[in-house]
Amino acid sequence: MTLFSYLVSTVAKENFSEPERLGQLSRRLLPVSNKKQSQVIGWAEHYGVGLMFAAAYVTLWENKKLEPSFKNDLMIGGVSGLIAVGIWKATFKLHPLPPRLSFDQYYIQLVPAHVVFAIFAGLGYRMLKRYDKRRAEKLKDNRHVL
Repeated sequence: MTLFSYLVSTVAKENFSEPERLGQLSRRLLPVSNKKQSQVIGWAEHYGVGLMFAAAYVTLWENKKLEPSFKNDLMIGGVSGLIAVGIWKATFKLHPLPPRLSFDQYYIQLVPAHVVFAIFAGLGYRMLKRYDKRRAEKLKDNRHVL
């Protein structure tokens, strides 16, 4: 997802990197931190939110609320992107010193970025499930040998 945002940033000639924006917002609230510290904060916040989104997806898949499939990955990515747009809009509105930014372009790129994230989260989930299934079968076969 972040790589997607960097690619869009390059094409649009504007910084849409979520971790860098979070770091910038943190630095403006915590003026004692230097740029490097604020970027670490931004990346930590971005990964933390990503883990929360991924945990929500896994909960949906594990509880059989949603079948893990490419089609559903597209859907939850789109929904996640819309949620992210709402969160970012509120963040920029509430922040006392929001950045100068083409907000419409920033919000538009968030939706496909989250679709990319959801697709890769879904692929990772399905790969881990296949691995777990093969491992369980192998363990079961090895018990019969003993």
